[in-house]
Amino acid sequence: MTQRSILRRIRGVNTSDGAGVKLKRIIGQPGLDMLDPFLLLDEFRSDQAGDYIAGFPEHPHRGFETVTYMLAGHMKHHDNHGNSGDLVPGSVQWMTAGRGILHSEMPEQEDGLMWGFQLWVNLPARDKMIAPRYQDIGPERIPLVRPSQGVEVKVIAGEFGGVTGPVAEIVTQPIYLDIAVQPGARIEIPLPEGHAGFAYVFDGTDAEVAGDVLARSELAVLSPAGSLGIAGRDSAARVLLVAGRPLKESVTRYGPFVMNTPEQIHEAIADFRAGKF
Repeated sequence: MTQRSILRRIRGVNTSDGAGVKLKRIIGQPGLDMLDPFLLLDEFRSDQAGDYIAGFPEHPHRGFETVTYMLAGHMKHHDNHGNSGDLVPGSVQWMTAGRGILHSEMPEQEDGLMWGFQLWVNLPARDKMIAPRYQDIGPERIPLVRPSQGVEVKVIAGEFGGVTGPVAEIVTQPIYLDIAVQPGARIEIPLPEGHAGFAYVFDGTDAEVAGDVLARSELAVLSPAGSLGIAGRDSAARVLLVAGRPLKESVTRYGPFVMNTPEQIHEAIADFRAGKF
């Protein structure tokens, strides 16, 4: 069986977004502008309330999808279409912004650890103006697979170990796995041929990924064919493994708008200013 390898290694850069939330930007920074179809990957993690308390007040999106995966803490989301809900530890929100939405994510806590990821996934040209929708998924809906001794896999999207994740009907056919490995434990993850993918070590000191040591807070851009081997080393580790079908289309972005041409960006700005979202 063909094995995937590491093409590039990327470390995140410290930045802030929203109303000053401190985070680490891994995809969507000078070292890795995008990994088609993935436009952005942020990790937010702090137990200092001043780093996150101002949250992400109402802001627009058009032309792509946002994926929030909470590991610790509690946020509340709300939009201008009347949707609202809670993001609790272990929950996932897959929001398809489509033609436009005004959305906020605000902390529901005043202290303690806030930890999670936000991923932006591009939409193809034909779907950029579809109606917005949410997939709000509580932790109880995410299946946990134990394929071998010392390995646990949360299947958020795609299929692994005979189970299918709860995220459905996403055009890029994503795989989104949270993989926990104990020292010395090993797992082989099959991935669809041609899917662009990355692995990111977010807990523990390091992990073995594709036969190489990947340190904590380091992202590996994976080769496009074959399965991926992951193993624990001297300490337990968790690895975020994400893959998706590349769109291979032109990308023009301006802040929270991701379209195919500059003209479409101008239209998005005009529609937002005219209150058409």
